[in-house]
Amino acid sequence: MGSYISKRGFTFDYVNAFHLEKEKLKEKLINNDILSVVIPTTLYVSADPIIEIVKFIKCYNSKVKIIIGGPFILNHTFHVDEDSELSLIFKNIGADFYVCSSEGEMALVNVLNGLKYGYDISNIKNIVYKEGGKYLKTIIEKEDNCLKENKIDWQSFNKENIGDILSIRTAKSCPFSCSFCWFPQRAGKYKFLSVDDVEQQFNEIKDIGSVTTLNIIDDTFNVPPDRFKEILKMMIKNKYNFKWNSYFRCQYADRETIELMKESGCEGVYLGIESASNKIFKNMNKNAKKEDYIKGIELLNEYEIINHASFIIGFPGETDETVLETIDFIEESKPTFFRTQLWYCDHITPICKQKDKYGILGSGFQWAHDTMDVERACEWIDYIFTSVKNSNWLPQNSFDYFSIYYLQRRGMKKEQVIESSKLFNELVKNKMNRQGNYEELIGKLRKTCEF
Repeated sequence: MGSYISKRGFTFDYVNAFHLEKEKLKEKLINNDILSVVIPTTLYVSADPIIEIVKFIKCYNSKVKIIIGGPFILNHTFHVDEDSELSLIFKNIGADFYVCSSEGEMALVNVLNGLKYGYDISNIKNIVYKEGGKYLKTIIEKEDNCLKENKIDWQSFNKENIGDILSIRTAKSCPFSCSFCWFPQRAGKYKFLSVDDVEQQFNEIKDIGSVTTLNIIDDTFNVPPDRFKEILKMMIKNKYNFKWNSYFRCQYADRETIELMKESGCEGVYLGIESASNKIFKNMNKNAKKEDYIKGIELLNEYEIINHASFIIGFPGETDETVLETIDFIEESKPTFFRTQLWYCDHITPICKQKDKYGILGSGFQWAHDTMDVERACEWIDYIFTSVKNSNWLPQNSFDYFSIYYLQRRGMKKEQVIESSKLFNELVKNKMNRQGNYEELIGKLRKTCEF
């Protein structure tokens, strides 16, 4: 984002993490001549932390304009049918402008130009803006910013502030059309950088000197498979001094690919498996088979690459029998970490266009269909958490997938991260089952976390 607006005539400053750099942000708000503050929402799943940031900004600079964009805002723009309800949500958050696009950089620059030169804001596409106490939505249409032309300019960032962990994207959108996901329809055609362009970006990151971990946040880094192998060979050739992790389509794993991943510095992957029932795969429009996932996880484990398998419980067509298939799969394949999450009934996803076929009722986390309801799905999720023995549960919030690598960079060994998550889960299970032994487990957990 900073590189994008810099190329279009604006200067920028930043803080990396609000909760860790409040004093730094306070100083900038008080002492600097700031036109606006932009808040991305990539990792936010609720409004509370966003509201906290907005209130903090207004406390120290009441004149600055606050602009918020990213997935949290986009989701609300398309999920809320009534403009009055959307206006209420945005009023509660308290910003001046909201960018409503899966990309949004162009809309952001247009808002900045409007603020700086006094242009008519109402003509800017893909935003919600405040006027007379109300929030008004402009025309929403797809924004398409070329990846190659808008790559990150690492030279514009202070090396001391970059730190040791970076996130980078080499592609946008997703080549698949899973029926539980609306993202590809909103993000447009799947596009990716060439291997040469990826190499240039990685070389620039290497030259920073401080980066030890690269979070590659492409929705599907290993597709197309041939491009993925060429990137791995390029990384091996350049002998980069950072480790990396990514999202990974496990059904495309073969021994050559896993060997290249290991040699190139891969330390972990996130697997969006979603189910272990071929019946549910068909309902999800996932072109995969359980057997392919088992083979892929076996290879990842063999080469000691951390793998985190994510599953959805309660998808239309789900039954007690298909959930048991997923449980058996977890126990058999033994992913390093796993998580089962409740299906979210989102009416803009493709599956909800088949609501009559599956008897889908309700929305969000309040739903039922012909073969399961939300209460039964929640019972299964609790059961899976307390019963699975051969993998470690990893929560969705507060300690997620990227925390695995963050802790290792701070000094914990991989084995410590795994064991500490196991012990913490045992504590939670004991609490759920109202069993004792808390002090002994807490003592073990404390000792495991020493480094």
